[in-house]
Amino acid sequence: MFEDLSSKFESVFKKIRGESRITELNISDSMRDIRRALLEADVNIQVAREFTEKVKVKALGADVLKSVSPGQQIVKHVYDELVDLLGGSNVGIHYSTKLPSVILVCGLQGSGKTTFCGKLANQLKKQGKVPAIVAADIYRPAAIDQLKKLGAQISVPVLSYDVQDAVEVARRGVEDSRLAGRGVVIIDTAGRLHVDSEMMDEVRRIKEAVSPAETLFVVDAMTGQDAVNTAKAFWDTVAFSGIVMTKMDGDTRGGAALSIRFVVGQPIKFLSYGEKLESLDLFYPERLAQRILGMGDVVSLVEKAQEAISVDDAKKLHDKIRKNDFNLEDFLSQLQQIKKLGSMSSILGMLPGIGKAIKDMPVDDQATKKIEAIILSMTFKERRNPDLLNGSRRLRIANGSGTSVQEVNRLMKQFYDMKKMMKNMSKLGKGAMANPAMMKKLLR
Repeated sequence: MFEDLSSKFESVFKKIRGESRITELNISDSMRDIRRALLEADVNIQVAREFTEKVKVKALGADVLKSVSPGQQIVKHVYDELVDLLGGSNVGIHYSTKLPSVILVCGLQGSGKTTFCGKLANQLKKQGKVPAIVAADIYRPAAIDQLKKLGAQISVPVLSYDVQDAVEVARRGVEDSRLAGRGVVIIDTAGRLHVDSEMMDEVRRIKEAVSPAETLFVVDAMTGQDAVNTAKAFWDTVAFSGIVMTKMDGDTRGGAALSIRFVVGQPIKFLSYGEKLESLDLFYPERLAQRILGMGDVVSLVEKAQEAISVDDAKKLHDKIRKNDFNLEDFLSQLQQIKKLGSMSSILGMLPGIGKAIKDMPVDDQATKKIEAIILSMTFKERRNPDLLNGSRRLRIANGSGTSVQEVNRLMKQFYDMKKMMKNMSKLGKGAMANPAMMKKLLR
């Protein structure tokens, strides 16, 4: 997401960098190009106009006229306005003083509400909370089954009742959670294919019955301006306190994320990617602005790495690399940990300058499965001592993993190249270890 917008912004910045100084004429030209880029990214027209007007006013200020680097000044002003447009700062979940804290989740059908409930419960549990999920979508049986499967994966109870009244289901769920000593209750409500008065009235009555500490509106980022219109309709009826943008890894222009807060005045609190329960991030305006402007998001990448890789594991890995004892068993473990960070393309996209470089480059995330199959087809002894892999063993491994001997040979060559590179990296310091760029080389 945002690749096209980032590319267009980069073209504008490149053009203004060629100017010796900032003038009203070249600023007007740049703002016209930026406004066009925003509109093509499906940003609300009013948002695009106000955004470029604010940047223009700042750019023509007296302090900028004295600048010897007009291009950098424009980038700074665009960045500042993007951060402001997206909310200025991170706004986390609000909890009530009286337990349990209730989080009401609403939105249209297909927006990803049910999956988000599972992801949020998973994240809260990791933070030491004691969550429960209430299945208040009484119209779609698959929603209840889906919630129960998600709850089973993370050992979080999913409460459902044989009652054809969503308000009563929500009320019972909150009361039972209180009696069970649960700290947080997440209520999944029914969605519709479009906004209608019946759905709105039901959500409103549920909110009145359970008095939630948070009411989160879940919106599919791929719906573009329709997402903004839907958010406005929900806001007028339910007055939600936060927004969740889902399917942020989809092939979409991203205009909804830049417009929705401006239109309803409520903060974006979470970004959701894909179906994995770990693929949920707190929303930080400055980080998204940096990614849009091609600056990367190293902070988020480091946070993800800290969650996936413990300090003890990192130390053990460093010791193995230093002793030149890194084997395929260790590599498989590292590969599985890196998979927890998300897709390889999303990881690389967080590195400054990499997002643009890989825009048209195929990054095969399925390659990790093939590598895992090859390594798992080896015996424990072979994984511990790769030097044992002669021709006959490699043929057996290829047959067992459904690959070819050439693919096994390629993996082994890349493994030895990587092992040599990691040995050299270990000399840089105790924290040096395989980086995403190295892993991408291996996964070609």
